[in-house]
Amino acid sequence: MTAPASPKAADGPQEAPEPGGLDRGVFAVAGVVVLGAIMSILDVTVVNVALNALTAEFNTSLATIQWVATGYTLALATVIPITGWASARFGTKRLYMISITLFVLGSMLAGLAWSPESLIAFRILQGLGGGMIMPAGMTIMTQAAGPQRVGQVMSIVGIPMLLGPILGPILGGYLVDEVSWRWIFFINLPIGIVSLILAAKILKPDTPKPAERLDLIGLLLLSPGLALLIYGLAKGGELSDFLAAEALPFTLAGAVLVLGFVARALTASNPLIDLRLLKRRSVAAASGTMVLFAVAFMGAMLLMPLYYQVVRGEAAMASGLLLAPQGLGAMVTMPIGGRLTDKIGPGRVVLGGLTIVILSLGGFAWQVQEDTSYWALGTTLFAMGLGMGMTMMPTMAAAIQPLVHDEVPRASTMLNIIQQVAASIGTAMMSVLLARQFVQQLPPMPGAESGAGGEAGLAAMSEMPAEVMAKVVGPMADAFQNTFWYATGLLVLAVLPALVLPRRKPENPPAADAPMPMH
Repeated sequence: MTAPASPKAADGPQEAPEPGGLDRGVFAVAGVVVLGAIMSILDVTVVNVALNALTAEFNTSLATIQWVATGYTLALATVIPITGWASARFGTKRLYMISITLFVLGSMLAGLAWSPESLIAFRILQGLGGGMIMPAGMTIMTQAAGPQRVGQVMSIVGIPMLLGPILGPILGGYLVDEVSWRWIFFINLPIGIVSLILAAKILKPDTPKPAERLDLIGLLLLSPGLALLIYGLAKGGELSDFLAAEALPFTLAGAVLVLGFVARALTASNPLIDLRLLKRRSVAAASGTMVLFAVAFMGAMLLMPLYYQVVRGEAAMASGLLLAPQGLGAMVTMPIGGRLTDKIGPGRVVLGGLTIVILSLGGFAWQVQEDTSYWALGTTLFAMGLGMGMTMMPTMAAAIQPLVHDEVPRASTMLNIIQQVAASIGTAMMSVLLARQFVQQLPPMPGAESGAGGEAGLAAMSEMPAEVMAKVVGPMADAFQNTFWYATGLLVLAVLPALVLPRRKPENPPAADAPMPMH
């Protein structure tokens, strides 16, 4: 992480900022950062509404095509820990532009994909770039505005976080329905090119500085270890046999690599992720809460557009619009949750938010049928968003607030990685559970292998006659309902570590001029 630089953000004369305000140069930098961040954050949500179309396009299974989402989030988790080192080694402006270039290149190739395997590979390339855009952009904003205006900086950088869950599904649905699924990736090309031009013109060059040595061994243990472990578990769930020859070797190899990483992280002087922070009760409790919440919630968010498209027969854009209430709810409570965390401590806020999410997701699971009122589902999704806005950021704050300054960037990095890995596990787990529910609930379908109703069924459903669909739509709704209940159960378990979160504001919070964490 580079040290905060002068508030002057671009070459040439700058207007003097009003006391406590942001000057024109900082707003120009903010425009560049927000443009890049929106592009990368939208891409997390825009793909979910396209999964049904991609399953049919490539005539593959849900368990395979979900790796388009899982591979992306795993790639994000891979690059987050090296972003601080790369910023110091190459300079933040240069890293930001390299990140956008990788993201745009991955987007172009994903749009040209010819098979599920090629699409997954190019999505991973996208994720390697996308994972560095946000933390590098936050550092650039902090350098431009100075530490005394970090609060205003966070409110600007938070814009794409609020807009992503709302605009992503709608934009993705429109492109899938009206243009082509390929344009959910191609649309990043003009945005990325404009971002690169503006970054080159507006961002002030910074001089690379000597960086701490990168824990290359830790990186080589963690990244492939996570990928192999998640793949093995997903494959075992897909086959209903975790000891199958197609699954067990991957699971064991991944587990060995991850355990090797844990051993190194606990003993190395400069580990890739400082797991020793888990000795702090607040960090451990926040990590446990975040793992269970991200697995359940992100997995459920993968299923919701599929329910609207497969069971209710909605087009991709309509399913995106039907998901918008969740994002609107989060927009309402996210700033409120931040203020309450500062006033009464994160523990109470997180427990309140979790309770709302549990009741809402349970209500969604209970209501999901082939003819449930859209108003009822939309109201439930709005309530779910209200709870989510009071859960995610306060959980992060619960871990970071009691830490001393030099621990904050390391804890923030670890929690971001945990969140991305848990999201990957959640998308893989819920897609496998849904596929298994299809097999159990549905009769054999045309196009399904081995008489199974679910594994190849999603690809076949788009071509089924209306009279056949009418007979299976009820069992399909039951399959979704049962899977949503699994997600609800995981959220209930998240209450246990949340009970240990701090219930009051720290007595000695970090000073106002503390350096801003990168991640």
